[in-house]
Amino acid sequence: MIKDYFLRSGKRYASKWTVLFIDLCIVSASFILAYFIRFNLSFDFDVQNFRAQLPVVVLLFLFAFLISGSYKGVVRHTGIKDVYAIFNAVCLASIGTIAVVMANRYYNLIDGFTIPLSIIIINSLLTFISLAASRYLFKIGYENLMNGNQGPVKNLIIYGAGESGIITYNTLTNHSQMGVKVIGFVDNNHQKVGKQINGVKVFDKSILTEEFVKFNKVSEIIFSIQSIRPKQLRTLVNEVVDLPVKVKIVPPVEDWINGELKVSQIKRVQIEDLLDRPPIEIKNSKVSKDFEDKVIMVTGGAGSIGSELVRQICKYNYRTLVVVDQAESALYDLQQELKQASFFNFVPIIGDIRDKNKMRALFEEYRPDRIFHAAAYKHVPLMEQNPYEAVKINVAGTKTIADLALEYDVEKFVFVSTDKAVNPTNIMGATKRIAEMYISCRQQEGKTKFITTRFGNVLGSNGSVIPLFRKQIEKGGPLTVTHKDITRYFMTIPEASQLVLEAGAMGKGGEIFIFDMGESVKIMDLAKNMIRLSGLHYPDDIDIKITGLRPGEKLYEELLANGENTLPTYHDKIMISKVREVDYSATRTKIDELCISNLFFKDNVVQLMKSIVPEYISNNSDFCKLDNPKSSTIKQEGHLKEVSQLNN
Repeated sequence: MIKDYFLRSGKRYASKWTVLFIDLCIVSASFILAYFIRFNLSFDFDVQNFRAQLPVVVLLFLFAFLISGSYKGVVRHTGIKDVYAIFNAVCLASIGTIAVVMANRYYNLIDGFTIPLSIIIINSLLTFISLAASRYLFKIGYENLMNGNQGPVKNLIIYGAGESGIITYNTLTNHSQMGVKVIGFVDNNHQKVGKQINGVKVFDKSILTEEFVKFNKVSEIIFSIQSIRPKQLRTLVNEVVDLPVKVKIVPPVEDWINGELKVSQIKRVQIEDLLDRPPIEIKNSKVSKDFEDKVIMVTGGAGSIGSELVRQICKYNYRTLVVVDQAESALYDLQQELKQASFFNFVPIIGDIRDKNKMRALFEEYRPDRIFHAAAYKHVPLMEQNPYEAVKINVAGTKTIADLALEYDVEKFVFVSTDKAVNPTNIMGATKRIAEMYISCRQQEGKTKFITTRFGNVLGSNGSVIPLFRKQIEKGGPLTVTHKDITRYFMTIPEASQLVLEAGAMGKGGEIFIFDMGESVKIMDLAKNMIRLSGLHYPDDIDIKITGLRPGEKLYEELLANGENTLPTYHDKIMISKVREVDYSATRTKIDELCISNLFFKDNVVQLMKSIVPEYISNNSDFCKLDNPKSSTIKQEGHLKEVSQLNN
């Protein structure tokens, strides 16, 4: 009967006036018990005086409760702050009682009204203990009744017995719908090992073995350590990812909602957290000054990089932000996101960068001072099958925006390129390299400063390998890797966008900025780590399938072409590539020809692209037949040499 009542009213809360009434009843009972104890467990005291004293004491406690607000707390979620409120109320009422007794001695306000000091002290202790105990018992009873309807309890371990770990414990245990049980804390501090926190034992990390986990049926390990460096986190996580558990992490304090940790914020450790590269931080940024009162245009503004550029630009004091993209739904989603974040000084434009008339109208209306050109087709296998679209967007589209930038005296044009433009082996990379060359040609002709930025893969971008692996894991596998030795550079989207903005601010025109992306990551290792982080085992639970290199795909990526080297900048993660000289007149003529040629004849177009970019040698593609056999042999030898170095 009681359980059914609790289950029916689980979403309702007791009235604060009901709680106040029960508290006053407890005060009355405690006062009676105080007299009973004071007089040697007998009723050998003046009952008439007692009857006069009880209403006064209850009234004083009523005022104390109203002032402290101790009755307003949700009983089922009673915590330390609620106990503090009860303590304050009891102290206030006791002091008030003593004050009334003292005043009555001098002014005789109530005939015969006197309470022994021992009674007041005993009553205070009994009242405090009773009020706190009643709340605790109700809380435990409620949780037991509710959890009895939750089904199996989930056992977990909290890694970190510091303040953050204790807060995590309280958050989990106070959430009655979670159905969790904390088996123990794990901490590297030997002074804490063997002790208990809230009745839960603190263990040394040596207990984290498969036998311990299986015996205690542990399903999750939650890392709750604040101010931990990425390298330390990787070391700790790598020690437990082989266990048959899910690995989660508590976010930094600054990310907690209104300073309080919510259960929903405890997330699984992401593969991004384990990449062997410290996060990039920009100090003394020049971007703020560079954007002051400027009109900024971002093409491809609804894409992975473009949308993050927009989010970060919104934080600065610009005049107008024009966001151009042909993807209607993605642009609408970005618009709603910015509105909810209270950013309103931006203009979303549905448009195709190939439409020169539309683009000219935009330049005429808004007169941009800064352009970040991120619009492009980027998927290598698709572009290998669709060179027409690749050239039209990546080359002709860039040409349109660059030409208009010169025509309308845009101060800076920042081009977002890719490491696939370096010694390209596919259509996509070749088109991006041609676009780089075209804006280098235009740099010579006007006051617009043309700047190129190059970087590798960005984590979590549309179509990238990590979201693909996550979907494959959800479906039960297998994970598909094109080659066991394939490697890639990785950077988070916010990091890449910050560096693009910073490079744009420092650029003087004509530079190709490349970013320090740390060590390349072996995709096979990445796949294994993602399986482990999901609480699964390779190959028992999920296998990895080698599918073979896709058309145009490289085993490795480069950030510098042959014959290039770098110069430093004031930011140690941004370098300037010293690019070899290009015959600007001849290159410009060939690019113009490429943009107006009949692109449906693939071989003719690709042949022209290879003449513009001599280092473009196709790999695992139908267009290999168009390469000079001698050049292909040299290229293949270079690939084999690089793979040999990777294996060593």
